[in-house]
Parts: sequence; structure tokens; C-alpha cells
Amino acid sequence: MKAFTSILCLLVAVNFATANHQSPITNHGTPPRWEKLGERKVNFAVDRDEILVTASEGRFTALKILVKKGAINLHKVVVHFGDGSEQEVETRDEIRAGGESRVINLEGNRRVIRKVVFVYDTKNFADKRAEVELWGRH
Repeated sequence: MKAFTSILCLLVAVNFATANHQSPITNHGTPPRWEKLGERKVNFAVDRDEILVTASEGRFTALKILVKKGAINLHKVVVHFGDGSEQEVETRDEIRAGGESRVINLEGNRRVIRKVVFVYDTKNFADKRAEVELWGRH
């Protein structure tokens, strides 16, 4: 019985210590979250569209593009930052309806984005205009 009590006390102590200990990852912030920055209905053909970013919390580390209702071939993305600089990313991604681009990491630290320009063409045989959503990761 004494051995059982000792083991029980040890388990309670370990449980208490574990419950009150936070790992450095948990202690230093929340996991990244994605925020929808805007959307556009795209045209049939090679085209260029802009999405102005008016997010309330405007500092981001990465972007991705979601496509609905039709497919697109995404050629490139140009990100315009708040300080006037730009980052051009050649993507050459074929994104089907319901799909998304790869995650596009932004150069530098968390950046303020003014607008994002994307160049694409459509490969849509169903006569449905694709809808493109821009998402930013904080």
C-alpha cells in the first residue's frame, strides 16, 4: 500500500508540473492565422487584376490565393508594400476550381501590404468566371 501511495503522489506531482509548464512555442504567441484580404471575379483570357488591401491588422508574413468556380493559370504575383517597395513572384501555377496556390512567403519581416497584382489566364471550358480570393498570414 505504501508503494502505491508513493507512486500516486509521484504521478500527481508530475501531472501538476506538466500542467503548469508551457513550452517556448506556446509561451511566445499564438499560431499564425489567415485573414481574407479581398476577392475578384476574373475575366476569360490573359488579364491582370489588383486587390487593394484594407485589412485592419495589415502586417503579414505570407500570402496564398484560393480559386472558386473556374480554373486559372496564375503567371505571377506582385506585392506592393506600404513602404513603396515591391516583391514579384513568378508562380506559373495551374489552380483548379476549389484549389489554392502555394504559400508565398514575403521577404523581410512582417510587412504592411497596400495591394497585390496578379497576372493570369483562364482555361475554363464551362463558361464560368473564376473567383479569386487573396489570403494573408499574420
